[in-house]
Amino acid sequence: ANIDPNNIASLQRGAANFMNYCAGCHSAKYVRYSTIGKYLELSDEQLIENLMFNADKTFETINAAMPAASAERWFGVTPPDLSLMARAKGADHIYSFLKGFYVEEGSPTGVNNTVLPGTSMPHVLWKLQGFQTAHFEEHIETDADGNEIVSTVFKEFEQVTPGLMSPEEYDGFVRDTTNFLAHIAEPMRADRRKIGVWVMIYLVVLLILAAALKKEIWRDVK
Repeated sequence: ANIDPNNIASLQRGAANFMNYCAGCHSAKYVRYSTIGKYLELSDEQLIENLMFNADKTFETINAAMPAASAERWFGVTPPDLSLMARAKGADHIYSFLKGFYVEEGSPTGVNNTVLPGTSMPHVLWKLQGFQTAHFEEHIETDADGNEIVSTVFKEFEQVTPGLMSPEEYDGFVRDTTNFLAHIAEPMRADRRKIGVWVMIYLVVLLILAAALKKEIWRDVK
């Protein structure tokens, strides 16, 4: 995914992408709007105007606009909460999943996904990416007993209809969205690393002082 957790502009774009395209079905109930504002350098007014579409107070968490019961009836499963998805699956998984939709006849949503085959999630970003088909090829392996094992391996995508974005623009859109999901999975990541550096410096200084003290105490002992 090549995300940059320190790129505030990317995180801000990703937050807007999430609220516009994801928050209708997916919640992020372990993240408060105020926390997003703190780390993304957004004022309360900016949060309310640009991100808070179904909340009144900045201390509220991100709840899906769609009722869970309705989502389960329409899609067969309740869309998962995305607060910790990046920690559970990894940023590369999310990035590849959002780019992996392809047209498949017979699918209830009209599409499938190379990363999560049989997904019940529709391709909500189709207007931006357009539609693509996926080409697969057979891969034959031989086991220890000499039996052939045939598997289907993804080969490449082929664009069928263009979207509003070019492939490069869509890559950037998905990368920003992935970056934001990775951020909310661990908002204090940057602070934790800064604290970790100071802790290591403190321990090194303490080690030097302890070594000098030991040398002073034991210098007359033969």
